[in-house]
Amino acid sequence: MNMKILVVGGAGYIGSHMVKHLVLAGHEVVVLDDLSTGLASQVKWGRLVVGSTADAELLASLFKEHRFDGVMHFAGSSLVGESVAEPARYYRNNVANTLNLLDVMTVHGVRHFVFSSTAAVYGEPVTTPIGETHPCAPINPYGASKWMVERMLQDHAAAYGLNSVSLRYFNASGADPEGELGECHDPETHLIPLILRSASSRSGPVTVFGRDYPTSDGTCIRDYVHVTDLCEAHALALEAMFAGRLEGATAFNLGSEQGASVNAVIEVAQALVREDGYEVAVLEGTRRRGDPAVLVADSSLARQTLGWKPRFGQLREIIAHAWQWEKRLAGLGKNNRK
Repeated sequence: MNMKILVVGGAGYIGSHMVKHLVLAGHEVVVLDDLSTGLASQVKWGRLVVGSTADAELLASLFKEHRFDGVMHFAGSSLVGESVAEPARYYRNNVANTLNLLDVMTVHGVRHFVFSSTAAVYGEPVTTPIGETHPCAPINPYGASKWMVERMLQDHAAAYGLNSVSLRYFNASGADPEGELGECHDPETHLIPLILRSASSRSGPVTVFGRDYPTSDGTCIRDYVHVTDLCEAHALALEAMFAGRLEGATAFNLGSEQGASVNAVIEVAQALVREDGYEVAVLEGTRRRGDPAVLVADSSLARQTLGWKPRFGQLREIIAHAWQWEKRLAGLGKNNRK
């Protein structure tokens, strides 16, 4: 079934990959993005409307003009440290503005919603790997704001018949395998692009924040999931709602289920960039407050219920796609050497 889908935040990292995935699958896509962190240049498919979910009049006119079959929502503020310093911004953008969107969906009878959530809703892990039954106890405003939206979705399902799927990402990573899209954050906070920016000389050394954790090599362990695999899960979630296999408010974890330490990620990236004649510079730092030692997903529910089968589960493959994108951004030719 070909659908008309509104992708909110479709000019951002994951959203832009999602738009490509949907259009190539034959769907019609409208992108709504205020370009505060996204880039118009990343919207290479679909129609871009520049605007915010804070603008209720714009939302109303957009839904009046288009008969959307579903909405995918990626337009959230997502920096943990910033959320601690500016919590009001996070509750306004992630919660209040999402409520604006849900209000318009309710008025226009759009009943299928896929929400970009986060593993930050769980807070400090009680058990690992983390499954969906793990208690949700966020420890920062970012995680709290996402959890508030999930609670709203539960209530909207009961009161208004809204079907929704919240996808709790672990560490979204990698880039479009065809090299057309990738991460363009400013500032960049994710480990893999920071490592690769160091190699390309677009930034300085990457910092390892602590080597005294209770892990095999003393560095934090995280679960990295390829952005293309995330997009596939979103598409499967929307299809499952349309087919009537998912009703009400549902949540799924999305991760590779394979933990990789910070040190291991650096070693894999180092070996990869050295093949092109580059080197990663590393600085030693102290622990950051609030960094759990291990965060690894149990994604079995998404595999069983959605039929999700990640294609890019190997760390080297994820980093290789990100390196291909970084070389493009840095203007490094295929055979360039330092």
